[in-house]
Amino acid sequence: MKNIGRIFILSAPSGTGKSSLIKFFLKKEKFLKIKMSISYTTRVRRPGEVHGCDYYFVSKKKFKWMIKKKKFLEYAKVFNNYYGTSFKKTQAILLQGKDMLLEIDWQGARQIKKIFLNSKSIFVLPPSKKELLKRLKNRKQDTKEVIFERMKKFTQETSHYLEYDYLIINDNFNCAISDLKIIIYSYKLSTLYQSIKYKNLIKNLLNRD
Repeated sequence: MKNIGRIFILSAPSGTGKSSLIKFFLKKEKFLKIKMSISYTTRVRRPGEVHGCDYYFVSKKKFKWMIKKKKFLEYAKVFNNYYGTSFKKTQAILLQGKDMLLEIDWQGARQIKKIFLNSKSIFVLPPSKKELLKRLKNRKQDTKEVIFERMKKFTQETSHYLEYDYLIINDNFNCAISDLKIIIYSYKLSTLYQSIKYKNLIKNLLNRD
């Protein structure tokens, strides 16, 4: 059985804090060697974002060309912008035996779970709609119109939470980080995961010679 990396999916409505959770987790848990998937997107780059680090920013024309050429493992249209995960880049990392963390929406999660049956998915929710609205306003990234659309779409996105393996309520950031850590650590200690990681050790332990 080849030691192929696993995929962890993290999804959440806009403004819930999933990006902050991911960045903090990866910074503090470097020894786990989980790679963050960098998505392609057609949306406008926000202040401070770096091409090739936060996203690969491309035109809609190029994105549609990539769809036609089957370059994506999954892709979706969200708030009139496209987002996609590179098939080639993902495959290269997984074949090295490294795990990947994908920050994608429920549409992408559905596609990934059909391909990678042993992937684990996590959905993040805010403690209330009032708090979500506050966070969207405080991050100062969107216009009033965009914030209105995000709040309008919140219920529709949230309705898919039962499709996920785990649910985190991001009320307290430190508690949410702890929850995320527990989920990933527990999976890495599962019999399936450990039996692949330590297959040679287990084989020797079971050897009767």
